[in-house]
Amino acid sequence: MQVTYYPGCSLQGTARDYAESILGICASLDIQLAEIPDWNCCGATAAHSIDHRASIELAGRTLNLAAKLPHADMLVPCPMCFNRLKTAAKTLLGDNPQRYGIKLEGPLPQIRDLADFMATEKMLAATAKQVKKPLAGLKVVCYYGCMASRPPEITGAKDFEDPQALDRIVENLGATPIPWPFKTDCCGASQVLSRLDIVSQLVGKLYDMAQRVGAQAIVVSCQMCQANLDMYQQKIEADWGRRFSLPVYYFTELIGLACNVKGVKDWMSRHITDPFSLLQELDLLNN
Repeated sequence: MQVTYYPGCSLQGTARDYAESILGICASLDIQLAEIPDWNCCGATAAHSIDHRASIELAGRTLNLAAKLPHADMLVPCPMCFNRLKTAAKTLLGDNPQRYGIKLEGPLPQIRDLADFMATEKMLAATAKQVKKPLAGLKVVCYYGCMASRPPEITGAKDFEDPQALDRIVENLGATPIPWPFKTDCCGASQVLSRLDIVSQLVGKLYDMAQRVGAQAIVVSCQMCQANLDMYQQKIEADWGRRFSLPVYYFTELIGLACNVKGVKDWMSRHITDPFSLLQELDLLNN
């Protein structure tokens, strides 16, 4: 299967673990990723908060590059990038596109959130065939954050208040997804740069509820969410006077773990909160 691929900026730097896990599992599932040549930043977060027109035109340029490739689907792993690309497509195909300095050229591929794509019946079946070691005993909450499903008039999500893609994926791997009420609450995103106190309260609330419902770990599809939940856990523990010690896994890492894809330990070794002890305790970590 060949698809167009838009990695986005952070997967080239701070989210290399996510990028490498995507490449690893896609290769194992025979998904050929055709990266958009000369793609540029989608405009999240700074451009879209400062200059609406620039954010639409930045994403519009990438959409035009994607339109030149022959594939029907474009996979976007970053929910923020997904949201900005969907926003640009809707805007430039809307009632007043002439106000922008760019127009869409040619038919666009279907813009797909990576987690939603991997949760389709076809991909769940393909993944299940590759599972070597089911993740039995692993109890997790799936955290979607704000951007992958909302607003629904942009994303097209039907289950935007209670998304299920990550839940279906981890259950397909043999793990247990636990229902919880905070799966689409905000983690604070880039507020972490200026108001860590706010992020501490938002993320601490997520840790607290995850523990209360019996989760051993949190599963994400967004690198900003992963960073906020993983990097600052010790600081937030100090603020809350509590110990949480919750590993924060990308769903792609768990696919790689269950399917025994080479490189899983390298991906997880870049995490800040210990990702290995829980897996060793459950005898899920491959040699």
